[in-house]
This record gives sequence, C-alpha cells and structure tokens, in this order.
Amino acid sequence: MTRLLFFGRLRDVAGQGERLVDLPAHIGTVGELRAWLADDDAVLGAALQAGGIHVVVDQVIRNGAAVSVRGAREIAFMPPLSGG
Repeated sequence: MTRLLFFGRLRDVAGQGERLVDLPAHIGTVGELRAWLADDDAVLGAALQAGGIHVVVDQVIRNGAAVSVRGAREIAFMPPLSGG
C-alpha cells in the first residue's frame, strides 16, 4: 500500500487529505501516477499538473515527471508555499 497525501488546495480538490492505494504495476514514475489519478478524477488530475506542485516521495522532495515512485510508501503533493 502507498499512502498519498494532498495538502492545501489539493486537499480540497481531492476531497480528502489522504488515500491509501495499491499502485498498479505499470505506475513507475510521478508522471504516470499523475496520469493514473487524472483517469479517476479529471479535476484532481488538472490540479496536480498545475505549475509549482511539489512532489515528496518518502519525505524527500523529488520534483519531476520522471522521478520513480516504485516501492514508495508515501507520496505527498504540495501546492506552492508562501510565507512571510
């Protein structure tokens, strides 16, 4: 099982902050994971494709569509952060 986490506005779009999923064998990269999620929920898929979305794989920031997610226990999607 892989734990998917959604933060900020992505949590609102996903309708929840966390999902436990069994990733299909053909899902090996962040890009493939985003496409798989978009097949199930087009609105979430579009939000995950938006600029500035950070991907954290097993608590390490790993941006890029080609980043491997094979064997990941936790994948988090985070919108751009702002602060002051």
